[in-house]
Amino acid sequence: MKNLMRNFLWFFAIFVAIAAIFSLASVPAKPVNQLSLGNLVTEINQDKVASVAVDGNKLEVKYKDDKTAEAIKEPGQALSEVLSDYGVDKGKLANVAISIKDSSETDWWLGVILPFALPALLIGGLLFFMLRGVQGANNKAMMFGQSQAREVSKETGIKTTFADVAGAKEAKEELMEVVEFLKAPKKFTDLGARIPRGVLLLGGPGLGKTLLAKAVAGEAEVPFFSISGSEFVEMFVGVGASRVRDLFKRAKKSSPCILFIDEIDAVGRRRGAGLGGSHDEREQTLNQILVEMDGFEPNVGVIVIAATNRPDVLDPALLRPGRFDRQVILDAPDIADREAILKIHARQKPLAKTANLREIAERTPGFSGADLANVLNEAAILTARQNKLEIESNELFEAIEKVMMGPERKSRIITENEKKITAYHEAGHAIIAHFLPNTDKVHKVSIIARGQAGGYTLKLPSEDKHLHTKLSFIEEIAVLLGGYLTEKKIFGDITTGATSDLRRATQLARRMITDYGMSDNLGPRTFGQQDEMVFLGREIHESRDYSEKLAEQIDGEINALINQGQIKAQKLLDEKHDALEKVVKELLEKETIEREDFEKLMA
Repeated sequence: MKNLMRNFLWFFAIFVAIAAIFSLASVPAKPVNQLSLGNLVTEINQDKVASVAVDGNKLEVKYKDDKTAEAIKEPGQALSEVLSDYGVDKGKLANVAISIKDSSETDWWLGVILPFALPALLIGGLLFFMLRGVQGANNKAMMFGQSQAREVSKETGIKTTFADVAGAKEAKEELMEVVEFLKAPKKFTDLGARIPRGVLLLGGPGLGKTLLAKAVAGEAEVPFFSISGSEFVEMFVGVGASRVRDLFKRAKKSSPCILFIDEIDAVGRRRGAGLGGSHDEREQTLNQILVEMDGFEPNVGVIVIAATNRPDVLDPALLRPGRFDRQVILDAPDIADREAILKIHARQKPLAKTANLREIAERTPGFSGADLANVLNEAAILTARQNKLEIESNELFEAIEKVMMGPERKSRIITENEKKITAYHEAGHAIIAHFLPNTDKVHKVSIIARGQAGGYTLKLPSEDKHLHTKLSFIEEIAVLLGGYLTEKKIFGDITTGATSDLRRATQLARRMITDYGMSDNLGPRTFGQQDEMVFLGREIHESRDYSEKLAEQIDGEINALINQGQIKAQKLLDEKHDALEKVVKELLEKETIEREDFEKLMA
């Protein structure tokens, strides 16, 4: 309807413009003197007229003094007869140059036919564009089942290669074999090796799954089709399956090639868990993907690379050999990988000589590649805001804390009493974390509000950890309870500032019992199983595989673990009261204590 109205307005504007042009053309530029035939004969007899031009019934008179005039004669009569009837002097008439203008066909068309033909042409053009728009809508409806995959050819290929991907050594080795399959398949087929049909990239958000897929396309130099899993599913049943068929048809024509499906869990979830049964559009789409990857028709030269961060919800039929033959797992980068990632993202950024990327890597355990890129970007923004030309360590450290906890809120106004409570709270965390042997080292203590926190104690591990002990968890609970216990000891009351700490301590203690089997009384087993229920959205449901009696015992074990951490924390707070007061005094004066200053206070 909008296109129809727009076309109508355009044609109406064109019609008005043409009508205005014709109106202006029909109006004489200058007013012309009109003569009667009697006056014309009188002036000819007075020898004032130089020439007369006959144009149909119109007479264009030109005087000897270059003035002009017009006269109208009767139609069907010759000019000589008209002038004779009015008594013209034939001797004087012989001195007048008489010319006859031939009325051309163009004038006839413009004067007679065009006023009728032009509106008809405009109406016909309007109808043509209207019909073409309807035909275009029909064509779009016919193209509704075609895939919307974006193709990158060899000539305009992706410039990303494995050199642009830091870390993930094992993942790159696995994918390099895919590249070799695409470049020299005969090398493998001569030995009876079968080219893998699919590669599944598994890993958390920001770990580089899409980046690795682009690197494979850049290394292999073959056509690369990319599409998101959500682009298959529409409200009409059968559209997703039609798009899958069209996508694989296009890919087979361009083989060897790579077909990348991002977020495949959007269509690859376990079947039978949603609404609609077998007529569910998502399940229809998944069935078609399964058939295309390993069905009756051979799928030679098309390697499917899919990425997801939810492998637990994928249908088992997708994960069997013959479909996704390989599963490449991407873990969070270790300290060496983080340093390499930082170097890649720092290529186009002017770093100061004092900026140490190794130190930044040490301060960012658990960060993904996307997080590290964000750290450098935030550091560059902070540097620009301070009108500096190089990124220094201070901006990098500030960017780390901003990414982890949010921006500082120095403008937040708090009372002196609240400031004192916050100082004791954070000092309690810091003291317990420093003196317990199995906790991470304190790098910074601050009572400046940042993000949702009124203050914070930044603890960072000295090395990457993959295994954790029961004792280290209990000591972590003690650290979390440090602020709560310090407030209670110093002020004889508690505040809402410990809410997040208490929640995290309870969750950690529950996981120790239900997931890690760290209970001496309940034995080495887990309790409960989380199932994902796909019903009008995402819902986590915990199925209880234990009795009410065991549930009561689990609560008792959780309380016992929290009590163990509380005892450890309370003992340290009693023993290190002087150190606690030193830290509080320093915080009230400077608001922030860095690692070196904190360790001097503790020494």
